[in-house]
Amino acid sequence: MFSMFSKIMGCLALFGALLVLALSGLPLRAPTKVDAAPAVVEVGVVTLQPQAQRLTSELPGRTKAWLTAEIRPQVGGIVQQRLFTEGAEVEAGEVLYMIDPATYQAAFDQARASTAEALAALDSARLKAARYAELVKIDAISQQDNEDAQASLQSAQAAYQAAQAAEKSARIDLAYTRVTTPIAGRVESSSVTPGALVTASQDTALTTVQQLDPLYVDITQTSAEVLRLKRELAEGRLSKAGDNEARIVLRLEDGSEYAHAGRLQFSGASVSQSTGSVTLRAVVPNPDGLLLPGMYVRAVLEEAVDEQALLVPQRAVTRSHSGATSVLLVVDGKVEQRQIVVGRSVGNQWWVGSGLAAGEQVIVEGGQKVRVGDAVHSLAIAPADEQAADLAVNAVH
Repeated sequence: MFSMFSKIMGCLALFGALLVLALSGLPLRAPTKVDAAPAVVEVGVVTLQPQAQRLTSELPGRTKAWLTAEIRPQVGGIVQQRLFTEGAEVEAGEVLYMIDPATYQAAFDQARASTAEALAALDSARLKAARYAELVKIDAISQQDNEDAQASLQSAQAAYQAAQAAEKSARIDLAYTRVTTPIAGRVESSSVTPGALVTASQDTALTTVQQLDPLYVDITQTSAEVLRLKRELAEGRLSKAGDNEARIVLRLEDGSEYAHAGRLQFSGASVSQSTGSVTLRAVVPNPDGLLLPGMYVRAVLEEAVDEQALLVPQRAVTRSHSGATSVLLVVDGKVEQRQIVVGRSVGNQWWVGSGLAAGEQVIVEGGQKVRVGDAVHSLAIAPADEQAADLAVNAVH
């Protein structure tokens, strides 16, 4: 019995010892391994490098003929013939219409006869005046008779000059029955047909001839844009591309690019009060006749050059709900967010106005996996790789 009591006491003692160990917080199992430190994330970066960048503006414009001549009759009469094909090319001086010349021919013949008559009277008056001048010297005639003869000579000379002028006028009117074009170019449709009655200097043109090679392109630019450009040139941020000789490229209505580049000829000296814009005029070659007057075009105008332009990939730039733009940078091995100001797009990049400096590293890949302040390992991405990645993204979308 004592033996049984001893066993019970031993078990109670063992249980108490275990209970003390449990209450003391000592581990009852083997310790676990400590978690490993997180790995540093790799991000792809582009190092900004300054580069010369041309400042261009895409502006609306209208084409205009180099020369335009509205053909109107200078004498009245019946149109006998139309001597051109509508839409064809004509040469300067080419006859386009024939007006019935009968009455003008008769008037010219009469004027020419009057001239001959006046010339005969002049010859007679000249001989008489010469004879009387000799006779008065020997007192064969009176001084009054000689003076009358000399006055008759002067009157005959004036009559002859008037007859010559009338003949010349009649000749001009007769020539005007042949309606010619003063310029070479393409002739438009005719507003009259043979048999129509026309009058001198009428309001309605018979047709129009336009010279289409080269062509003018009239472009409009806002006065605010002109002020911005002048301010940046004055501050030295931009250098001028040329003295009113900037190169332009046209984009046609279907979106295609016109094959022949033009040159800016002049810039307007005043601002339109109705539109608030300045008119620019360019000259564009048109050897193929593709452009026609009145066509709407977009003119890409080279205005200036920024020798230290910074371009950042568009996919590296984020825009907030308020419209603020920012990028993620790697600065001293850590992620930093910075707000920037961007201007126009250049291909798949933004032209940075302010907020970034040359040599800084902009995150273009892996930015969604990191937060501001995280330590990262930057991996440089070549410009060619960046363009290829953008093409792949665009293809997916």
